[in-house]
Amino acid sequence: MFDDIRPYNNSEIPAAMQRLVGDKYFPLVCDYLFPGRPVTEVAALLGSCRTVDDFQHRFMYDAIYAVARRTTDGLSVSGMERLDPEKNYLFVSNHRDIMLDAAFLQVLLLDAGRKTSEITFGANLMHGQMVIDVGKSNKMFRIERPGTVTSARDFLLKSQYTSEYIRYCILQKGESVWIAQRNGRTKDGYDVTDQGVIKMFGLSGGSDKIQALSELNIAPLSISYEWEPCDELKALELYATSSGKPYIKKPGEDFNSIMTGITQPKGRVHLNVCQPLSAEEFEPLRGLPVSAFNREVAAIIDKRIRQAYRLYPNNYIAADILSGKRTHSYTDQEKETFINHIDGITKEYPEELRDILLRIYANPVLKV
Repeated sequence: MFDDIRPYNNSEIPAAMQRLVGDKYFPLVCDYLFPGRPVTEVAALLGSCRTVDDFQHRFMYDAIYAVARRTTDGLSVSGMERLDPEKNYLFVSNHRDIMLDAAFLQVLLLDAGRKTSEITFGANLMHGQMVIDVGKSNKMFRIERPGTVTSARDFLLKSQYTSEYIRYCILQKGESVWIAQRNGRTKDGYDVTDQGVIKMFGLSGGSDKIQALSELNIAPLSISYEWEPCDELKALELYATSSGKPYIKKPGEDFNSIMTGITQPKGRVHLNVCQPLSAEEFEPLRGLPVSAFNREVAAIIDKRIRQAYRLYPNNYIAADILSGKRTHSYTDQEKETFINHIDGITKEYPEELRDILLRIYANPVLKV
């Protein structure tokens, strides 16, 4: 069932581990994640993994925390107590980093004594056997993006199929699911839920739109990074599209964003699990047309994510620079560090790029 999009099952893990160990990039991955640890030792560890749980507990948990130790000043979480241990959830998250938003959730779920979730895996990112094997061994499943299908009709059919799989995971398979609130990462620092994502959730739920969403146990997630992942790359993309021309990705650009997001310093990182949505909240919306209903549900998710977003000095400093007035609290050293970071990125670019970069950091303050 759903064999063309699902993650690997346990019977497929041993072969995937063999492919990972045999990949030409495996020694480089080992050197980054586990410096000083013999490659043969890591290979033996992977060889001992016979199930998805083995891979996540024995390898991915340590790998993700290795990234956190090397590139963050602390990974924290709040709101886990809002989750009922007897329920599976559809985690709808703001999206700042291609891989780490969901990856950090997984280790924090394990730390809280919960099962990891399945994770949507954009079809545009499924390139290279190593990426596919790591992803599908780590409970990631394929989801189509608008650019990966040939027509609107095909995209609707794929969305229906994805909706059916998500509902199957939560109601029958006993798995939670992580999905971004929109197609692709937030580039401008302003987190907005695409109402098309809400529409997709309901495609498999029958005629009662309240029941269709409430039985998925939607739990908004808000993740914040002190230093925005890929901030320079995001600013350059926004600058390139500021003239109104569509942005065309270069070959290998997604992979570059993945690696940049993983390896660059992120400062403090915080994930907040918001109050899950309930049928009681949906009930006042029952009389709305489906499109308006989806829009209102998206607005509820947006409000929770923005209110739960942890603001850092960088966000306040950027807002004050743009306004020309100091109205927030931070130290002179924090301001100097932030300005040096912005200057280091923008010194060879037009002034417009500096303004775009500042707004990436300021928008979480300005657009609550």
